[in-house]
Amino acid sequence: MSIIDYDKAHKLGKKDYQARLLQGQSPTLKVLDDILPYNQHYAEVPLGLVQIPIDRIVGTRTGGRSNAFAGNFMPILSDKTEFAHKWANLSDSHEREGIRDPIKAYEYMNEFYVEEGNKRVSVLKYFDAVSVMGNVVRILPPRTEEKSNRIYYEFVDFYEHSKINYIWFSNLGSFAKLQEAVGKGPEEAWSDDDRLDFSYIYSKFSAEYKANGGDKLSLTTGDAFLAFVALYGYKALADKTSNEIKELVVKSWEEFMIGGSGKEVELKMEPVQERKPLLNRILPISTAKQKIAFIYEKTPGSSAWTYAHELGRQHIESTFFDEVSTVCYENITQEKAEETIEKAIEDGCNIIFSTTPAFVTASVKEAIAHPDVRILNCSLNTSHRYIRTYYARMYEAKFLMGAIAGAMADNNRLGYIADYPILGCIANINAFALGAKMVNPRAEVYLEWSRLKDNTDSLAKLQEKGVSIISGKDMNIPEDSSRYFGLFSVEGVYPRSLAMPLWHWGKFYERLIRTIMDGAWKNDESADAVKPINYWWGMSGGVVDMICSQSLPIGTKRLADLLKKNFYTESFNPFSGILYSQTGIIQNEPEEGLSAKDIIAMDWLAENVIGAIPSPVELAESAQPVITQQGLETAER
Repeated sequence: MSIIDYDKAHKLGKKDYQARLLQGQSPTLKVLDDILPYNQHYAEVPLGLVQIPIDRIVGTRTGGRSNAFAGNFMPILSDKTEFAHKWANLSDSHEREGIRDPIKAYEYMNEFYVEEGNKRVSVLKYFDAVSVMGNVVRILPPRTEEKSNRIYYEFVDFYEHSKINYIWFSNLGSFAKLQEAVGKGPEEAWSDDDRLDFSYIYSKFSAEYKANGGDKLSLTTGDAFLAFVALYGYKALADKTSNEIKELVVKSWEEFMIGGSGKEVELKMEPVQERKPLLNRILPISTAKQKIAFIYEKTPGSSAWTYAHELGRQHIESTFFDEVSTVCYENITQEKAEETIEKAIEDGCNIIFSTTPAFVTASVKEAIAHPDVRILNCSLNTSHRYIRTYYARMYEAKFLMGAIAGAMADNNRLGYIADYPILGCIANINAFALGAKMVNPRAEVYLEWSRLKDNTDSLAKLQEKGVSIISGKDMNIPEDSSRYFGLFSVEGVYPRSLAMPLWHWGKFYERLIRTIMDGAWKNDESADAVKPINYWWGMSGGVVDMICSQSLPIGTKRLADLLKKNFYTESFNPFSGILYSQTGIIQNEPEEGLSAKDIIAMDWLAENVIGAIPSPVELAESAQPVITQQGLETAER
């Protein structure tokens, strides 16, 4: 039987050999000596006896035996050769008692190259073995800023704690996220039981993922697994059977397709034009009553953000009369979000707005479980197929406020108090700084953050620096009589309001609901049905505005109104022309402007901003849920 197996393996090798030739690739095994960059220093680290994943063995240490195998490690020499007989005997031995002798191999960039044992690897690959024991030496390349090199060194750190080498990621930060997902601290070592549990969960997922065609997607199995764990939880998956895992993989498949497609979120920059023919006004297109849920992290009385969305909910009720009913769920923690959405569905809600990025995962999970319910999350550039997301281009209003601030500052010093360093937030800061610089070339913006661990008084720190014109939180709640919001001056005993940005969530919700009621919801989907959709509307869509105080000088108000008209007509991009950051030039083409994607993912500060972007570890614990979902590093996902 062994020579029959050799013939089968030989055919697989010839097929792979020819396929690689047709694709312009080398048809035989990779050779590590040919891959290592010439004349560079490498450290060699003995790892001892290691369980080597078969699918990560890709070649040989030297070129001596590479021509005996195709690139898939199947043999290509004639069945009349001594090599063929040795391979056949080894195959026969493997079927009788298994291959026990360890191979010798080198690991480079988490791929393995055999020094001794090529035929053993070939036989094991033919029989679809999962791993082989081997004495391994790791070759460490010099550290560079290349993404692949940085990911590899993240793996090296992860391996030091876990001794897991069969999972791989294509994004930076993923190994640290996996360490956290399994409940381990950044430097915490794994026990033997931890490794067994992980192997059990990962192998169940990997088998179902590959059975559904995961190998055809461009993301790694590790990428898909990490997304899967983020949705369903590591501990919860440990209790699920293979059939339950299979069902969840199938339901979640479009999430993996998005990750493997390399396609970005489709930004809808303007609302769809409403269709209002006479007949539609007499006989509405949609006669089914919509019940809409709003999920709030806090209460309208304790949070200006929640209060703004609550005003939007009230606008919906007064606008749609008998067509719509609404219900809100307040003070919902991240841990309670999933069951709250489930309750809203049980209560008959067919449209659900979760109003904070912290609820993204719960929203996706419930959308997968309830495909007939439309679930939208208030976040920016979130790449999920099963929900849609929405946010407002607040940087437009911030630019106008910056222009007003620049005109009003006597000492050229302005202040800006930000909360979270998340997607879109840096654009708001820079737009404010650019607006100020447009009317006052000497204007400097002193930046403070309100969500740092030290919990210092941002306003007091700005005043100590001689700053009197400050952009603070966007709005207040009725129970708080403070006037320290919007753009204000603190020159006197009491702050004086100068301008205020407006989030017209009522208009936003009204237009989103109309897209559902008049059938335009489906029209928003492109020919590519797996592309996620994010509504990112601004002043031209009527969902963002800026109002000026009556105490503002008439000339300054006229300037603000003139600039505002440019946003309404979409004739101005504040991030156009030559742009400088604190560290150098960002854009040097006078006629060009940053794309929407570049504005969203902005991670630099304008040259006239005095301050820095804090890292996640500098932020308060209460900021972590939002940072996890919308932090600047998520732009790389």
